[in-house]
Amino acid sequence: MRNAISGNELLVNSIAGTYVVLLGMDVAENARKGLLGFAIHRTDHTEKEMYWLSGFKTFKETLPRPTPGQLVSTREHPVQSFHWGDYTAKPDHEYTYRVVPLYGTPRGIDAAEERSVEIDVSTERERKGAHSIYFNRGVAGSQAYSRKFGDVMPGSDETLEWLSRGLGEALIRFITRARGKRYGLRAAVYEFNYPPVLEAFRKASESGADVSIVYDCRDAEIRGESVEAIGAAGIEHLMKSRKAGPSYISHNKFIVLIKDGVPSEIWTGSANFTDGGIYGQSNVGHVIRRKDIAERYLDYWNELSGDPGMKDFKLWIEENNPLPAPTSEPIEVVFSPRKSIDALELYAEMMDNARHCVNFTAAFGVNTYLFEVLKNDKDYLRFLILDNAGRQQSMRDKTRVIMKDRENLVAIGSYIGSDSLHRWLRERIGKLNTHVRYIHTKYMLIDALGEDPVVISGSANFSENSVRCNDENMLIIRGDKRVADIYLGEFMRLFHHYYFRNVAKRFLEMYQQAGASGGDGAKGKPDTSKLPYLEPNDAWTAPFFDPGTVKFKERLLYSGKYC
Repeated sequence: MRNAISGNELLVNSIAGTYVVLLGMDVAENARKGLLGFAIHRTDHTEKEMYWLSGFKTFKETLPRPTPGQLVSTREHPVQSFHWGDYTAKPDHEYTYRVVPLYGTPRGIDAAEERSVEIDVSTERERKGAHSIYFNRGVAGSQAYSRKFGDVMPGSDETLEWLSRGLGEALIRFITRARGKRYGLRAAVYEFNYPPVLEAFRKASESGADVSIVYDCRDAEIRGESVEAIGAAGIEHLMKSRKAGPSYISHNKFIVLIKDGVPSEIWTGSANFTDGGIYGQSNVGHVIRRKDIAERYLDYWNELSGDPGMKDFKLWIEENNPLPAPTSEPIEVVFSPRKSIDALELYAEMMDNARHCVNFTAAFGVNTYLFEVLKNDKDYLRFLILDNAGRQQSMRDKTRVIMKDRENLVAIGSYIGSDSLHRWLRERIGKLNTHVRYIHTKYMLIDALGEDPVVISGSANFSENSVRCNDENMLIIRGDKRVADIYLGEFMRLFHHYYFRNVAKRFLEMYQQAGASGGDGAKGKPDTSKLPYLEPNDAWTAPFFDPGTVKFKERLLYSGKYC
């Protein structure tokens, strides 16, 4: 849901997904003078609650030594930005946000209620229309986790439920809908060892549903873990091994639901059927309720289930799944392996033709085709979340080149393991994942806030191997603002989560350097001059009104003036 309200010299623009509400603010020039920031009040009409939202940064003048992990009211320590994300929202809720400009001094704050704006927001239901979208939290290493559960590793039922945030539950619900002889399930999986999911498939089969699952048998490690879990669940008779083309992987994670012989819905996305996929790294499960799309997935599965060789499978895909045009149907599907890198070229072309903004995630770095687009300067902002800067030197070099363009905003997976600044709680990410610890999603958003947004999402890592070699599936969804708003909200939640940790790391390095040179750090005390405090005056607004700066462009983007 999108909404914009203009008041007395203040504009507020809202973009609501399921669990995230983004607010963009803008003020008239004369309202900038003396502006300390914005206080944000939320009324939850669904749960009958009212409160000021909290932030993290403080005025040094009034709270110089906040306790580790301490949150502070935005009424006393305001938001000094023209965009804000409420990451505590809930699906299918009615909210009213009141944004109040604050003036005066840190010790004498004056709330300009006459300039305040109230905006009504309805968050999206997870299940609505043709799409249901489920993101896990993807942030085991977070201040929110540490505040809620303390300095403990994820593993208890309570911590796992919080981390899943409905992803694992939705996956099991999808499988258990197949009850009785009228139903069938056709699945294609990569990592497949999460007992509750395997148990759900077994129960569906025992109810009379026709269940068959293609699983990867090319990667020895993956195969071994899957075979052990399959045996423990007693579902060997449901499995079909994928062995042909042993140099590559069968990387799909989809399920087709069939009723009365007709494919009706699909589950797809980035989440492997493992505890790490559901609770650890960031992932998404995406349900589409359209028979024509389900039929295409079933046709692909039928061909895949015969364990075709690479040459024959590519030929079948070329004949049955031609690459869609950039401006085609509202929902298109791209299957792999393909005879060429045409899909990567399509994604690069769509990225290059963006008008307002690009957002995308990359678990294994940026491939050459997208890199060639990103290294060229653009006037609009491009946001990128990486799991890491690159395990190979060539990939790290590409990351550095991308980051040289100030319009390329890059966040890299990390967590606060120790805090010599005494400002943040210690975070733990646990041992749920090893190869990919933070970002496992594979999606790209083109002009997400525009009138014709594009969402590209699925199992493929935007790599040459994922297009030419692996078994993969991707969705291209055009013109659906609800889908775009949900994906954008979750993207910005993770982007700001990790971007903050990148900034915190730099502050820690500055503190350590001060200690090495005999400063406060050498005495074991926090070097408060290096801490990120709020500005005690309106100086913070300057870059947001300086044309050409990133913050200027962010203000226009989130307030809706770019789109």
